[in-house]
Amino acid sequence: MRMACGHLIPTLVHPLKSSLSRNQSLLLTEKSHFIGFLGFTQRFSSSSSKVSMSLRAGIVGLPNVGKSTLFNAVVENGKAQAANFPFCTIEPNIGIVAVPDPRLQVLSDLSKSQRAVPAFIELVDIAGLVKGASQGEGLGNKFLSHIREVDSILQVVRCFEDNDIVHVNGKVNPTSDIDVINLELVFSDLDQIQKRMEKLKKGKPKDSQSKLKEEAEKSALDKILQALLDGKPARSVTLTEFEKDAIKHLCLLTMKPVTYVANVAETDLAEPENNPYVNEVMKLASELQSGLVTISAQVESELTELPYEERMEYLKSLGVSESGLGNLIRATYSLLGLRTYFTSGEKETKAWTILAGMTAPQAAGVIHSDFEKGFIRAETVAYDDFVAAGSLAAAREKGLLRSEGKDYLVQEGDVMLFRFNV
Repeated sequence: MRMACGHLIPTLVHPLKSSLSRNQSLLLTEKSHFIGFLGFTQRFSSSSSKVSMSLRAGIVGLPNVGKSTLFNAVVENGKAQAANFPFCTIEPNIGIVAVPDPRLQVLSDLSKSQRAVPAFIELVDIAGLVKGASQGEGLGNKFLSHIREVDSILQVVRCFEDNDIVHVNGKVNPTSDIDVINLELVFSDLDQIQKRMEKLKKGKPKDSQSKLKEEAEKSALDKILQALLDGKPARSVTLTEFEKDAIKHLCLLTMKPVTYVANVAETDLAEPENNPYVNEVMKLASELQSGLVTISAQVESELTELPYEERMEYLKSLGVSESGLGNLIRATYSLLGLRTYFTSGEKETKAWTILAGMTAPQAAGVIHSDFEKGFIRAETVAYDDFVAAGSLAAAREKGLLRSEGKDYLVQEGDVMLFRFNV
């Protein structure tokens, strides 16, 4: 089951193909095979025993800003119907996207792995909306319910002129487009908060602990309500950890982190700062404490039709070194505070996504709950040191392989080998 808000909760998914023997230390990369992993929000399955996290990012935007074209270009499966018509994406389309990371293949080659397994994120193409969505205009109610189920919002903003593609409001205006969506999210949160505050007034806490939690919730809602009335998102409000936990169940839309995706013409891709629309979005993103990525959905779409070698040549001709997908995912990872670590051996080299600040046992738990429960130590080497040494064995011989304990905070790019006992 997936938590609608996208909050982290302990879950277990996918059992190991073979059971783990008790009182036995096991080397991950040498003796076991694990099923793939998706990234951020944890899921639950009662018949399984692997802790996992799965990132679900929702692509939103007004009709005809290029969001479905972008979705079609970057997902590995599940294409939306892209057409020059408002509401052509009526149901959310979901696609799984591999996280591009050149380090993965380098490690795989050095370890002579049979396969390389990237991390993945889940993209959801959500139907376009119009002004008045919070009152049910257009596909507003559907839009708002679908966006409530994602962890992060990628808001595509049109920053190009094209007479053949009609703008829903008659002209290209990034500030207006962003305001339309943000105000609809604010209105939805206002309605929900006001209803919740009425309910809290009528209710009576069962015990002292419940009373403390309700007081924290009321305090948080008062602060957020004032911010929303000022047109500011809930995420801009400073709350205590207790207050954050108290309102988590509300899944407020404006609490979700946002990355603005400035969709430009291919001629602006190399120097987006020369595009006045992009500068508008950049300023707003800064004011709204959000991320910003510049991308050309049309270029991404054209790249899917080309062989890898020709893609590189095409990008070079446009004055850029990589497609926008890498930038998009990196921005999402940064905004959500995500990190990548690796396991590498003869069977496979694999990228795992964790939250920044996770300890070695918690990172091990992403692979399997038993790894966290019976954690002994993590043999760890930094990516650069692994590459310089040429192998895990060579890194050990050169003293680059460290033995880390339960309090170790996993760093970006760590190559890890877990030892545990169950």
